[in-house]
This record gives sequence, structure tokens and C-alpha cells, in this order.
Amino acid sequence: MADVVTMPKLGFDMAEGTLVRWVKAEGDPVEKGEVIAEIETDKATVEVESSYQGVMARHLAGEGAELPVNAPIAVVAAEGEELSDEEIDAMVGGTGATKAEKPAPKAEKPAEDDKTPEEKPAPAGEQADEVTPAGGVRSSPLARRMAEDHNIQLSKVDGSGPQGRIVKKDIEAYLESMRAAGREEAAEKVGKALQPLTAFTPGEIPEDEVVAMSRLRQAISRRMQDSNQNFPHFYLTRVYKTGALMQLRKELNQLLPEEDKLSVNDFILKAVALALRQYPNLNASIEDESHLRHHGHVNVGVAVAVEGGLMTVVCKDADQKPLRLIGREVREKAGRARDGKVKPEDIEGSTFSVSNLGMFGIDEFAAIINPPEAGILAVSAVQNVPAVEDGELVIASRMKATLSADHRVTDGAEAAEFMAVLAEYLEEPLRLLV
Repeated sequence: MADVVTMPKLGFDMAEGTLVRWVKAEGDPVEKGEVIAEIETDKATVEVESSYQGVMARHLAGEGAELPVNAPIAVVAAEGEELSDEEIDAMVGGTGATKAEKPAPKAEKPAEDDKTPEEKPAPAGEQADEVTPAGGVRSSPLARRMAEDHNIQLSKVDGSGPQGRIVKKDIEAYLESMRAAGREEAAEKVGKALQPLTAFTPGEIPEDEVVAMSRLRQAISRRMQDSNQNFPHFYLTRVYKTGALMQLRKELNQLLPEEDKLSVNDFILKAVALALRQYPNLNASIEDESHLRHHGHVNVGVAVAVEGGLMTVVCKDADQKPLRLIGREVREKAGRARDGKVKPEDIEGSTFSVSNLGMFGIDEFAAIINPPEAGILAVSAVQNVPAVEDGELVIASRMKATLSADHRVTDGAEAAEFMAVLAEYLEEPLRLLV
């Protein structure tokens, strides 16, 4: 029996997505769990896995098509099953989407006789590449966005995709060649979420520059504005003793291979997950005006800096996992996020988030809640600072963390208790191993 594949909903606020590339062509066998397409959302390019097994019978949308969530994009049929256009049309609800649709042309082409010599087609073999809606050569939406971000003319880039289509790796290769040629300004932009100001001569004032916001930055803007305006935030900051944690981390890393070494953030994620298990109001979201949803799973989101913004990858059931597995999962998912190759499960389902800027040497900061969650923990740098211990002034390891909580869901006293329980785990880190 044939099944319809639809545009997946990747995040509660996703309304539409762009079908970047078909991985499975019509007629290809499809196994359950295999990647069949790449979808671009406001956050990233995501690999879509099939929930069905069979044969890719029909593409219902062409590459580059922007489609709403739950719109049909393909039909997977059983092996040997033959489907007519009428049967496929009936399956997708009478939409008539029985074949991949091509993007509509922007305007009517002028008649051949009306063209000037400059406008007439080039001889065979010299024709220009197909023009996209973005006005450039044939390219994927992600490649066009990267080109815009780096001020690259697509006509200068060689495409390696089907029919010379320019894809993400082609833009990356072009930027790499610019770096090798000594174009430092372009090279410095590669893979950097934060870009320094360009140098200028004292006394010279640069002109204003209007820069288009990427889809990711627009999505962050909408969500953070909504959260800051509609979620009544309150903040609690606590200083944590981290001497024992740093010593335990050092000892454990001496026993672990390089690829499995633990970061401070791995300990924090585990501690947060265990503390959340004791305070369900912080592992919750607003269901409606009169109900809360206490989530059974403790899925901790981790803010990751990517090109052009931030993305939250999710460590699911973090309270159930050992530190080594938490570290491995977060590294793998963060790597896919930075490469623009996240899977849907990498970014879905977080119930609480952690934002760690300790690696940047930040002393203290507060984060905005990631809707629809009830809280986020902002973690600062672990530092050696003057402290009083047993009545004596000593140099000790300390770390500040600030909880941002939704006052509709919890109150100051409960949030303070959560921060105290978190201290028990961080200051006696052997608790995280048992």
C-alpha cells in the first residue's frame, strides 16, 4: 500500500520549508529511516528520513519549492505497486499534485523576433545557466543565502550539483580558494557566528550599510521578541564552587580517549537534568490558560553558535545518560548544526535550555527563554577568583549561573531551590556518576 510523505514540522513555530534536494530519485528503493530529501527551514538544512519502506513512486514537489507544513511532497509505494495519476491525486486530497512542479517563470519571455541581438539565445554550448527566483545562476536556496552573506557573485562559482547546480559545498570551496589566494576579509567570515569590524583609518567614517537578515536571524528575532514581550521573565544568579568538578574532570579525562574527553558543559547538562527531575514546574510548558504540561522526558537544549545566529540542539533524556554519552551526542549534533546538516530529532523536543558562554570568558549574563519552555540557564566562565573559605582568603575555582524563569509557571522560592539542588550536583560532582 502506498504512503504519502509530507513536509515535516521541525519546531513548533515552523510554518513552511524549502525542498532543497531530492536524495532519492523516482524509482529508487527506500528503506525505513533512509534520508530521502533535504529541507531548508528558518533554522537549518535538515535531512528528512522516510517513515516508510518501498519505492519512491512520485515526487510531488520540485527542488526549490517552498511548501507549507504537512503539504504532500512524495509518494512511497510498495515494491511492484503501480499507481496512476488519478490514484495519486486521490491520495493527496485532490490537489492535483501528481508530479513535481517547476517554479513558475517570473515573466513572459519576449517573442523571438522582438529580441535585440544582445538578447537572443547564445549558440549551443554557450547558453547561460538556468536563472533562479533569486536572480542568479542555478543554485540551492542555502547556497544563495551563503552567497548573499559573503557577497559572492554566483556566476563566479562552479556548481557540482545536477545540471551544474551550485550547492553549499561549492560556496565553501570558493571561500576556501579565496582564503588560499589571500582574500582575508572573505576568509574570516567562514564559519564564524561573530564577525569583527573591518579595520579603518582613524578620522575616516565608513558609510552606513544596510544588510539583509538571513532566514535564521529573522526566526531568532521573531521568537526572542515574542518571548521577551509575552513571557514574564525573572532572574536568579548563584555562584557555584567548581574546584571538585574541575579536579574530577581532569582525572576522568586522563582515562578517556581524545574523542570522548568531557567538557565542563557535559557536567552542567547532567546536573541540570537531574535537578529538573525534582522540579517539574521548570521542566514544563504552558498548555492553555488553565493547564501546564509537566514533561515526562527531560530533554535539555544546548545553544550552539552557527553562521548567522544560534541553534538549539537537544540532548534527550539527559537525566538517564552517562556523562560520556551526553558529551558525544552534543558534539555530534553541534557539528551537524554548524555544517547545516542537522536531523529533525537533533533540534526537536527540548523541555529546558542551557546557554553557555564560559568559553568566551563572560563573567555573568542572562538569557531569554526559548519558547515554549519555562526556563533557561545562562552559564558563565569557570574562573579562579579570591574567595573566603574557613575564614581565610584563598584563590578558588568559581562559576556564576543565572536562571531565567517564566513567572507564569514558577516562583522565586521554587526557582531558588532548583538552583540550590543544582549546587549539590556541581559542587559534589561524584553524584553525577552514580
